[in-house]
Amino acid sequence: MADAIAPLGSGYAQGTRLPEHLGEPIVRVERLEKYFGTNHVLRGIGLEVRQREAVMIIGRSGSGKTTLLRCINFLEEPTVGSIEVDGVRVDADPLHSRNRQYQEQIRQIRIRAGMLFQDFNLFPHMSVLANCIEAPTRVLGITRDEAVARAERYLELVGLSEKRDEYPARLSGGQKQRVAIARALCMEPKVLLFDEPTSALDPELIGEVLKVMEDLAHAGTTMIVVTHEMHFAEEAADRVVFMEDGVIIEQGPPEQLLREPRHEATTRFLHRFIHR
Repeated sequence: MADAIAPLGSGYAQGTRLPEHLGEPIVRVERLEKYFGTNHVLRGIGLEVRQREAVMIIGRSGSGKTTLLRCINFLEEPTVGSIEVDGVRVDADPLHSRNRQYQEQIRQIRIRAGMLFQDFNLFPHMSVLANCIEAPTRVLGITRDEAVARAERYLELVGLSEKRDEYPARLSGGQKQRVAIARALCMEPKVLLFDEPTSALDPELIGEVLKVMEDLAHAGTTMIVVTHEMHFAEEAADRVVFMEDGVIIEQGPPEQLLREPRHEATTRFLHRFIHR
């Protein structure tokens, strides 16, 4: 069956064909603005991400990449605009952020959008298994047996079944990040958000984490990844988004954006990473 023609606003150029494996939009960001005091960090961001799509966000430090990711998960409160994940839409409303209904909508967004951080955020006093079953039992309310079965399945997926009874202090940085990925998968979210997941790792440990993420992308996991690993973006992404000064400058398939960027700012940025 022929691929669908990209609709306007999809992030793909009108007339290009979407990769056949992609589904309907599951994340929608509209007119997103974020201020920290007088600092205007995000300036009218619009972004759609489709089911089974792997989107990599690149750009200089301070371009707004991490803030965008944190707004999608409502770890940062958007100033203006709306976020929608899997049919749950929240319009930015900082003045009424303590409203009970508003907070429940944010909770539902966070259940659907799993976030992974640079520094793992594992509970140091809990074993690997306990880290993985904590949120499914407490937040989703599933039984301990079901949570353990999930944890065992996803620990096997990231290659750490034998570490289930270890504590984080006895793990390498790469192992900790793989546990964090398994823990996020145990919530079975609709989309995974990665904030430079390898930036805190020693160089020799980066590959083991990127391999897991690449496998997830190729298996059709919906993911939005802030990264500076250009080779990984080229191998794993369906789409690469370049941000600068709080706006999306350019986006497209990795083979186009990373090799033949259309915008001068993208070209300048990529010259730091890619030797032509």
